[in-house]
Order: sequence, then C-alpha cells, then structure tokens
Amino acid sequence: MPERTPYIAANWKMHLTRAPAVQLARDVVAQLADVTGAEVVLCPPATALDAVGRVLAGTRVLLGAQTMHWEDHGAYTGEISAPMLVDLGCRAVILGHSERRSYFGERDEEVGRKTRSAVVHDLLPIVCVGESLAEREAGSTLRVVQVQTERALEGVSRELAPGIVVAYEPLWAIGTGKVATTEQAQEVHAFIRGLLSNLHGETVAQRMRILYGGSMKPANAPDLLGQKDIDGGLIGGASLESRSRVTNTAPPFEPRDVSTSALDRALMSYPASAAYAWGRRKRPTRCPGTPPAARQRPAAGGSRAT
Repeated sequence: MPERTPYIAANWKMHLTRAPAVQLARDVVAQLADVTGAEVVLCPPATALDAVGRVLAGTRVLLGAQTMHWEDHGAYTGEISAPMLVDLGCRAVILGHSERRSYFGERDEEVGRKTRSAVVHDLLPIVCVGESLAEREAGSTLRVVQVQTERALEGVSRELAPGIVVAYEPLWAIGTGKVATTEQAQEVHAFIRGLLSNLHGETVAQRMRILYGGSMKPANAPDLLGQKDIDGGLIGGASLESRSRVTNTAPPFEPRDVSTSALDRALMSYPASAAYAWGRRKRPTRCPGTPPAARQRPAAGGSRAT
C-alpha cells in the first residue's frame, strides 16, 4: 500500500498585511528548516502572495492561494487565475472553502471547474467538502459530502487524481470552537476514501491525502491526526501563530521507531494544531504529492449543483 506524506495547509484567510505576513513566514521557515518528512503550505491573502513567496523561495515551505478563477484570463473583475498564481510561485490553492460557499455562493460546479484548471497548471488543489449543522442533524452528512466530492473531481483523470488533496471541513465547526469527535471525523474521512476508490480505484485512493479542517487545535490534534484516514490538517486561526504550546497539552503517544527527529521538532513548532501528533504518529505515511508533468487539459464544464 502506498504511503502518504503528511500535509499541513495554513489558511491565513483575510488576515495580515504584507509586513506581518512576511515576518510570520520567516518564523515558519526558520522553524521548519530541517523538515523533510512532511509538506507545509502557507496560504496568505492575495495581497501578500508576492512578498511571502519571496520569503519561501528556495525553502521546503510551499506557497498557496486561497481561491482562484477557473478561466486563464478574461473580463472577471477582482478575480485571479491559475497562471497568475503560478507566476507568483504558488504550488497549491484552496478551492471550495466553506466560507466561499456560504458567503459568496460558490457552487459545486464552479469548484469542479477550478479543480480541473488547477491540475492543468500544476497547482495542487486543496478541495474542501463538508456539511452544515442542519445537514448533519438531518442525517445528510455523507450524501452532501458525496455530491461535493464527486462533482469537484468530475472530469479529472486517474493519472491526475493523486495530485489532488481533499479537505473535510464540517461547516458547523469552522470558527465556532466546535469540533467533530474523532469518530465523526474518521467516519467521514473513511467514507471519502471509499468514494475516491469508486472513482479512481483503490490504489489511487490510497495515494490521495485527506485533511481535516474543522477547528483543529492543540487539544484535539493528536487524536485527529492519529486516525488512519486523516493525513493532515487545513488550519485557519491556529496557523496565525508560528510557535505552538501543544507539547504542554497533548496526551502521551506511543513513540515511533525514531523517537526524536527534525520532523518531531518542527511540528512541535508549527502549526499549533498539528504539532505533537505527527511527530508521535505510530505509522506515518507518505506518497508522491505532485501529479505527472505531462498533462492534457480536461474539459472545463461540470454539472451544476442542486
């Protein structure tokens, strides 16, 4: 079975002007200088992408964006395209975040178009899926997640699929302080893994990474990241602090074969919510995170969400 590299994505949302964003990026780079066993991507606001990208250039920390348009260019006032992000040095992009869906009416069809555009331009899409509180209480969680996942990946070939990351973020746990239980999170992650297997086969599904994005913090990170189908975190507010106190709050974990490593030290520094857990995970996994260089552009269309 292929192994999967832990993936930590920091979503800075609409926080930080250029100067503090640059300083935070410098702090993160310094703390993660020796990390080779995990991938970390920083997603600052669009206004800070260029400045933060200069800090990250030549380091192991990647630059990511928070959204993009599916077209390469055109009369789309205020939008930014995949080629523009690539030109700035971006390697990843968050797509379909719950806040984009809730506040800006972003639909499954649009998320699918953006996903296809991202993979064509060698951007790693972090595709967000998740249910509202009303949908969870109605017992519709799995149905909602299935529709969102299938429509986001519609038209993506089996060859390109491993270059996509899926992030499960229950809407009711975003910025509310609420969090899914370990069992709830693992249930949905395992369900998503099954969907990926149905779409692209078990081998591809086992290579694809699935992140948890519902208010992950130091107190709950160890249990969440210890689950077999949770491969990292999409972290919001907690990622705005470069140093973690998680070593003081995390419960003891069974040490792995190499008990102290650069990965342990780095992830006990950043981000706050991922720290201790990945350094103590019993069976860390890794996989290739970059899709093949040779690509054919898939169709831009997609079925409209209902």
